[in-house]
Amino acid sequence: MSTSRTRAGLCLAACTTLVASTVGAVPALAAPGEATAAGGTGVVINEAYLSGGSANAVYQDKFIELYNGSDAPVSLAGWTLQYRSSTGTGATNTSVGLSGTVPAHGYFLVGGGSNGATGAELPTPDLATSFNPSGTKGTIVLSSQGERLDLPTGSVTGNPQVADLLGYGSSNTFETAAATAPSSNSDPKSLERTDHADTDDNAADFHLNEAPSPTASGGTAPDPGTDPDPVDPVNVSIAEIQGTGDSTPLDGQSVTTRGVVTAAYPTGGYDGYYLQTPGTGGDAGSAASDGLFVYSPDTVNEVSVGDYVEVTGTAGEFYGLTQVSVRANGATVLTEPAEAVKPLTVAWPAADDEREAYEGMLWDPSGTWTLADNYALNGYGELGLAFGTSTLVPGATTLPQPTDVAPAGSDRAAAVEAENLARSVILDDGSTANYLGADVNKDIPLPYLAAGTQVRVGAPVDFIGNVILDYRHDAWRFEPLTRLTGANTTDQPAAFGATRTAAPEDVGGDVRIATFNVLNYFTTTGDQLSGCSFYTDRDGNPITVRSGCDARGAANAENLERQQAKIVAAINGLDADVVSLEEIENSAAFGKDRDTALAALVAALNRAVPKPGKGPGKGPGKGPQTWRYIPTPDAVPADEDVIRTAFIYRKAAVKPVGSSVILDDEAFSNARPPLAQAFTRARGPKHDRFVAIVNHFKSKGSDPADGSGNADRGDGQGAWNEARVAQAGALVDFAETMKRAAGTAKVVLTGDFNSYTQEDPMQVLYAAGYTDLGSKTGKQSYLFAGRTGSLDHVLVSDAAAQAVTGQDIWDINADEPIALEYSRYNYNVTDFYAPDPYRASDHDPLVVGLELDGPGHGKGRH
Repeated sequence: MSTSRTRAGLCLAACTTLVASTVGAVPALAAPGEATAAGGTGVVINEAYLSGGSANAVYQDKFIELYNGSDAPVSLAGWTLQYRSSTGTGATNTSVGLSGTVPAHGYFLVGGGSNGATGAELPTPDLATSFNPSGTKGTIVLSSQGERLDLPTGSVTGNPQVADLLGYGSSNTFETAAATAPSSNSDPKSLERTDHADTDDNAADFHLNEAPSPTASGGTAPDPGTDPDPVDPVNVSIAEIQGTGDSTPLDGQSVTTRGVVTAAYPTGGYDGYYLQTPGTGGDAGSAASDGLFVYSPDTVNEVSVGDYVEVTGTAGEFYGLTQVSVRANGATVLTEPAEAVKPLTVAWPAADDEREAYEGMLWDPSGTWTLADNYALNGYGELGLAFGTSTLVPGATTLPQPTDVAPAGSDRAAAVEAENLARSVILDDGSTANYLGADVNKDIPLPYLAAGTQVRVGAPVDFIGNVILDYRHDAWRFEPLTRLTGANTTDQPAAFGATRTAAPEDVGGDVRIATFNVLNYFTTTGDQLSGCSFYTDRDGNPITVRSGCDARGAANAENLERQQAKIVAAINGLDADVVSLEEIENSAAFGKDRDTALAALVAALNRAVPKPGKGPGKGPGKGPQTWRYIPTPDAVPADEDVIRTAFIYRKAAVKPVGSSVILDDEAFSNARPPLAQAFTRARGPKHDRFVAIVNHFKSKGSDPADGSGNADRGDGQGAWNEARVAQAGALVDFAETMKRAAGTAKVVLTGDFNSYTQEDPMQVLYAAGYTDLGSKTGKQSYLFAGRTGSLDHVLVSDAAAQAVTGQDIWDINADEPIALEYSRYNYNVTDFYAPDPYRASDHDPLVVGLELDGPGHGKGRH
């Protein structure tokens, strides 16, 4: 428990949000009588203490101690101290400017950030900063430059911009080899250079120092104080250590307590075990928890689940979790009998203070649970769960995006989010491992997910084993009783229902129109362009484009084939007649015909369609040349994005009427302009005609933070809301023009509007008389931050609404784990890829049926 329960923004394992240095990119110049330093002969990083404020910390703040081994003082004017995460490959994540002078053969102390309130104050640093690197892994760079450095990975030596570099833990960047790092943030050691030696080998030059010694310029290492006379530990119950508040009343005190081991984590980073008072649990309420985490790398291998144990250590808080830190010889397995612990069977508490009373206890979750989020499964082995059904959004078992069900800024939207928090808990894996981080983690099978299994948002969750109610990283968690990976699935505490469908629901009608965001489908792959950097798999093979060029999709032909196979399976599986596409390559941006990528996708679709009488999907219009695309019109805006919108259609079902039109309007200067096309049934009369307009509004990211109407106001609509509202208004006017030109009142607006269902841009369309069909399905097309909502919509005019026979969101993408996506191929030792429609994109397609043959004439599909 902790007073920081309600405080967001605690710096966790790797802090990467420091304010960037504004120091100019000017090399450091020596003042008269001073010397410059670079390499291993002048100023170096001498000591790095990176667990300031954490449990067991000696000092409350982190620090970096510099040492000048030269015979002259060195000015740090224009220098920077920089940090890059252990897996970083581009520019450093953070940079702080330095100033002052390091005396000859002397020290310079740079004070940094803090993880908490534990520890003594540092001696007055020469320079106080917010520098806050990870405590266990990363790269610290001392640079004589003001600009952030973009360093290669691997060994970095002899770089003229680098005065010194320290890679530690599992970092991918170091001098020769990374230095050994503290085992966790609760391991209060510093990394200290041995006798000032600088051989350009971090592993050889640095050792772990159990007595950190921050030294400022002209000073000597402070004496952190001698321990007072030993104090006998007080014998207390676990409940007395926990207390009834949000932090232990015995913080910093030496305590002895007893309990039954309910869970143990000797591997994976937790380095400890849970104890619970014998006989407690069941359906009994409690003012204070009878469970407790014991942080003890020294004794975790000496105990087993079921042991009755006495421990002596220091009570404290770690990121909001009450614990006792136990050193070697501080745990004893008792031989006397103890009453068995009973798992809790109480209802899930909605409030933090109610959960506090059960922190650390064994739990058998009861009631109805639903899988609400699986995004972090591919990274940290986490799943978001939701308890019960919303009382505010009828039928909602996942966690609704507030602005999908209520106007932005409304009391109802705030109430929905408050209920989301009350219903939420994370199902964790008993580990701090990042499966996208160190290479060794990528070779561990992911927990909870195996090839061919379904772990989908919206699936019912069945608890088949007990868990521990845990609190870490600002969130309540259910922990398995030991570290869980794909190699010990029998320890998995939960199972998930199968919810996939092989096809969308039958929406009827004689014409079906769908919309599909195809996740940056680019046939111009990264390897065809200069300057591209890539996201790579666990073997270092490029998979997708990261940055450095205009391509946004696959890194090469092999990965494009994987992406294309899934998209083709999804589009053909929709069984639609007209499909609007978003996020497809604008090939004109690469000096090609604008329709090159679109034509390639249509060719792939046609190759995959069975010929008549040849299996699933047989019927009129199937087979070679089933699909065609709407070609680019003569008039195209002068300044377009590298992605665009498009239409494809089945020639046996519909035919285009006239040419397409792209809206060239200033409102879309920062987005993809709408594309309109009139269609009619292939053998239908003129009254069958309808106009379809595909859209891709400005995204919610890249907050200008300038106080304008486009800045994120914190009401859930994200950035650029004013721009999207203007785009909605321009779309309404464009639709009026197009329906007059086409001679029809039937208008269908499709696409990725980057607006949830009740947000301001959608209200503009509703006010103009358009009806949103996706909201009638009871499903949502997108998952973000554990909340489900629809950014993708099909809206119809009044005349078109009379022809609607049905609608469905085919939930093949947003509900699926990202591990299945082509972009995560070979990221884990388990091969999750399959050339099927599941996770072909991050947006779900939406399909609508229209009966265009007039009342009494509809005979169903073709």
